[in-house]
Amino acid sequence: MATNTHSKTNIKPYKTLHSNRLLRWSDVQPLVGICRSHVHQLVAKGLFPHPRKIVPGGRASAWVESEVQNWLQQRIADTAPDDSAKGGAQ
Repeated sequence: MATNTHSKTNIKPYKTLHSNRLLRWSDVQPLVGICRSHVHQLVAKGLFPHPRKIVPGGRASAWVESEVQNWLQQRIADTAPDDSAKGGAQ
């Protein structure tokens, strides 16, 4: 009789929107779905969170996860359909 050697996976659910974990670009891009140059244009305009230097004076940068998540939540809220536009004036 074959036994199942696969145990439950250790996938952890996303715990909170207030994580202070640093995300590299390879983690940020799949979340936001826009290219790096556009993100940097948004950063320059103050419309996207600024990346932080991982090491002072170094080249490597990362984004604070909670700031990216908050930006995403705000984008969702800003683009939500307006209920008043559905039915018109009553």
